[in-house]
Amino acid sequence: MKTSKSTKLFNSAKKVIPGGVNSPVRAYKSVGLNPLFIQKAKGAYMWDVDGNKYIDYVGSWGPMILGHSHPRILKAIGETAKNGTSFGAPTELEVKMAKLITELIPSIEMVRMVNSGTEATMSAIRLARAYTGKSKIIKFEGCYHGHGDSFLIKAGSGATTLGTPDSPGITRGIARDTLNAKFNNIDTVKELIKAHRSDIAAIIVEPIVGNMGCVPPKQGFLQQLRALCTKEKIVFILDEVMTGFRVAPGGAQGLYNIKPDLTTLGKIIGGGLPVGAYGGKREIMKMVAPNGPMYQAGTLSGNPLAMSAGYEMLSILSSQKSIYKRLGKLARQLEEGILDNLRRLGLNYRINRVGSMFTLFFTGCDVTDYDTAKTSNTKLFAGYFQEMLKQGIYLPPSQFEAAFISAAHTEDDIEKTIAANLTSLKEIL
Repeated sequence: MKTSKSTKLFNSAKKVIPGGVNSPVRAYKSVGLNPLFIQKAKGAYMWDVDGNKYIDYVGSWGPMILGHSHPRILKAIGETAKNGTSFGAPTELEVKMAKLITELIPSIEMVRMVNSGTEATMSAIRLARAYTGKSKIIKFEGCYHGHGDSFLIKAGSGATTLGTPDSPGITRGIARDTLNAKFNNIDTVKELIKAHRSDIAAIIVEPIVGNMGCVPPKQGFLQQLRALCTKEKIVFILDEVMTGFRVAPGGAQGLYNIKPDLTTLGKIIGGGLPVGAYGGKREIMKMVAPNGPMYQAGTLSGNPLAMSAGYEMLSILSSQKSIYKRLGKLARQLEEGILDNLRRLGLNYRINRVGSMFTLFFTGCDVTDYDTAKTSNTKLFAGYFQEMLKQGIYLPPSQFEAAFISAAHTEDDIEKTIAANLTSLKEIL
């Protein structure tokens, strides 16, 4: 496997880009390699600048649920671009997109488009504080809600991958206003509410955690959070940037029958272009300027290219519900194949999966929260990642990230991946 062109590009990038990458996990530090530079992608496959071909299970970290370079999405972007790429003014596409989102996710009565998942979560927290007049938020250890100051305290995703969950630059005041509970442990939430009852504006949670690896909620956990927020007049925010339209047509809240006060979205709703959104109850969303006093703005918010790609993506997903059935079938095939390999080798590693999201954890205990996720053997994972890459399987370069299956994957792709999994596990033992 030749990587000379990627190595050359990385060495050049390090001179002009911090760490040589524009997002930390891409640096491959935790897996002991230099990053691959990607040249093109089509369907379930990617090719790097050295010409190596991979079956892709990253999918641009989630958005490519239909696979790369989907013809309808490319056509929509091209047709829209003929009329201009940005206006800084309202367009019909924004209205169509907002209507479609509110139709597909009943808890969202009004929605504001932004440019990233981070921007969506930052705005939702500010809105919750404006609406309640309270200052503190409760988040969960290992959940990642973007790189906003409030969210980088005991965060998941790249922060955990790099071993820096508490970033310098976060003020003491922000740290004091950010309370951390344990995912899947309702008692830790109750304790925080008891200690700070009069000053908690919001609880924000990934309904299915994807940023310490895939970690599903225990039965009843989300329902208990909803009930607590209702009782204590706390704004309940579901961060569905990753799970929105990924695990079910209506997102995780549809899958688990939960109705949050606010929802944040991203990834899939942009069809692969930069996008984010936050929305929810009309009475809360009316606080957003210019209707209300909570200010939030963005030059490229509602960008026509992102709106056209996202609208086409959601139109396909909402009109072809069989896609989710296919995704589930492929994901079960992969999960069962990996579990069979583990049994054959006498290994008790864990695989977590919800829909088309999954993670193989190199640990012998059930992974239900941040502490159990951290029991994973990251050195073994690094070796596994390297071996899978050699065999043309492109996985997230971190033990603490979810992988994704797309509708473009085939049963043959899955079987090749299962075979590569067995070979790779044998190599690292």
